[in-house]
Amino acid sequence: MSAESTDLGHGHSPAAWTAVVVMLLAFLIGTVAFWLDWAWLVWASAGLLVVGALLGWILAKAGYGVNGHKYSPKDH
Repeated sequence: MSAESTDLGHGHSPAAWTAVVVMLLAFLIGTVAFWLDWAWLVWASAGLLVVGALLGWILAKAGYGVNGHKYSPKDH
């Protein structure tokens, strides 16, 4: 690939970052809850994981994804 390529990246968008942060938080909560043997919180964190994935998809459909009309990529 050349330096002048127009690669938009693979997820450097508000939708992707939001989904990843929510899902990482779900994994963190789930791991601590599993260690503390709180089964109800493990399952709640699994639900939060699904919510994070849905949130990323919804935000991407709303235009905040890489090719969305509400997102403008920044030069690095």
